[in-house]
Amino acid sequence: MFRLDQKNALVTGAGSGIGRAIAELFARQGATVWVADRDAAGGGATVEGIKAQGGSAHFVSLDVSDAEASEALAKTLPALDVLVNNAGIGHVGNLTATAAADLDRLHSVNVRGPFNLCKAFVPAMLERKSGSVINLASIGGIVAVRDRLAYTVSKHAVVGLTRALALDHSSTGVRFNAICPGRVETPFVQARLAEYPDRDAAYREMASTQLNGRMVLPDEVAAAALYLAADESAMVTGSCQMIDGGWSAGK
Repeated sequence: MFRLDQKNALVTGAGSGIGRAIAELFARQGATVWVADRDAAGGGATVEGIKAQGGSAHFVSLDVSDAEASEALAKTLPALDVLVNNAGIGHVGNLTATAAADLDRLHSVNVRGPFNLCKAFVPAMLERKSGSVINLASIGGIVAVRDRLAYTVSKHAVVGLTRALALDHSSTGVRFNAICPGRVETPFVQARLAEYPDRDAAYREMASTQLNGRMVLPDEVAAAALYLAADESAMVTGSCQMIDGGWSAGK
């Protein structure tokens, strides 16, 4: 498996789900990981788990929508080799069920968040002519998802941000890529499934858009992130790595 020895990585939203899986895998493969999250308990648990397995990790409290906080964090951390913009939020609703405030809230975290972190950390990467930025987008960044208007808009923006950054800056040696998962079986999704009278039926319905009939696992997304963070993916930039069980194949 790809190694990240002597690399410094920051993973946002690493207190649970996909972010935690990425942070844990990066640490197992030799990286020193900064676990960023608004949830101190969740982020602390991720760090403790990494250290228990002999890895190196540190917790940092961060609201990615706060540009000043991102800039301040960049002044306290060593130079990053890998930046993973994973923190994100969702919303269920079509036009009539989506308020302008909902759109603004998702934009502030899902779009401004990655932008803020890139503004804070990428300039140093550009100076060193080295680094990998991985933005967690979604299948919703490639195709529209029913009843997810604000989420689809925000994730399309993440894909656009990734491609624009790659076009403008990858000649320096810094790489920018997006990962676009389908529906992922995170702890949040598991909690939602538990609310249904028939959990198995609810799972099948939620996974039905994916051709193999199951949801993506966080570890599968983490494996893609590891490849994009590693030196072996040096020729990969401006890409959208689909992990959607074939959801987008017929679109």
